[in-house]
Formats: sequence, structure tokens, C-alpha cells
Amino acid sequence: AFVPRPIAFVSTRSRDGRTNCAPFSYSMGVSSHPMILAVSVGDRDGRPKDTARNILDTREFVVNIVTEDIAEKMNVASGDFADSVSEFDEAGLTPAASEIIGAPRIAESPVNFECRLIRAVRVADNTVFFGETVRLHIDDAVLTDGLVDIRKVRAVGRLGGPRYCRTQDVFEMVRPKITGPKSARRTDAR
Repeated sequence: AFVPRPIAFVSTRSRDGRTNCAPFSYSMGVSSHPMILAVSVGDRDGRPKDTARNILDTREFVVNIVTEDIAEKMNVASGDFADSVSEFDEAGLTPAASEIIGAPRIAESPVNFECRLIRAVRVADNTVFFGETVRLHIDDAVLTDGLVDIRKVRAVGRLGGPRYCRTQDVFEMVRPKITGPKSARRTDAR
């Protein structure tokens, strides 16, 4: 039970201009400088999903944060639709023009990462896409003193199956100061 997992609500565009959006909960931030995100996209019936095909064809995608306000629409977009169907239309979401890339953002999401593909790695029956963020969009409504306020974003995470979680129960811990000789400090990731 690898939980909770952030949900990358990925929007793409096909070579012929069809829009697509789909959620993936095997995703993560990989690096902050430069800002690199990773999204793992599984196959469907032994074939790449539309999202994977679009990223491979165009080398770009947008990661949109899922909030409580759009959770139901995200769930609709997770359906198995025909290639010719736009999940934006089915879920009632609004495609918004990106500034740097051709793939649209999800207008209803307050945080969007425009990404350019830097590497695709095949792992089992998944392709993990590593994208460098070339433009970050943050709605002013979710900022407090110039910083993203997690209580205002109201992000949703995945727990597995039909279960999700809210990020409203937030607490803080201060990193402990380590004393003693440097050689006595633990350096492994365990």
C-alpha cells in the first residue's frame, strides 16, 4: 500500500490536434533545479494509452494538480474512451492554451506544469515519462504571501481502488539539528 500518491492529471494533444486528459497516480517530482516531474503510464490491452502515444509523438505534456473541486471530473476523465473522444469534453473540463508548449492546460486546475519530455523509460508494462517544467502556472487565489498555500489548493491524493484522500490535515515538523562529527552522521537513504 504505497499511499498517499499525488495525482498527475496529464493533458496532452495528439499530432492531429485532438486533446486528451487522464489522471495517473504513479507520479512524482524528481528534481527542483531544474524542475523535473515523472509520470508512469501503463498500457491498456497491450497497447500504449492515448497519453503515452501523444507524449511520444509531440514530446510535451502538462501536469495539472487535482483539487477537491475537480475530483469528480478527474474521475470521469479516467474512463476508457475511444481515441476520437476528448476527455475534456466528456468530463466538462476547459482546455486552456499553454504559453510554451502546444498541449493544453486544464483551466479548472490552479497549478499547471508545462513539460517537455527529456526521457521515456520502459519499466515492466509502463512507460515512465520524465519532463522538464518549462512554465509553471499558479492561480493567485491559492497563494498566501507569495507562496502556494496547500489549504487553499485543496489537493486530492490517491489511496487505491475507489479511495482518495484530502490534504487538509496538515502538520509541521522541524528537521532536527545533527550534532557530532560529520563521519558519525548517517549518509544512506534508509
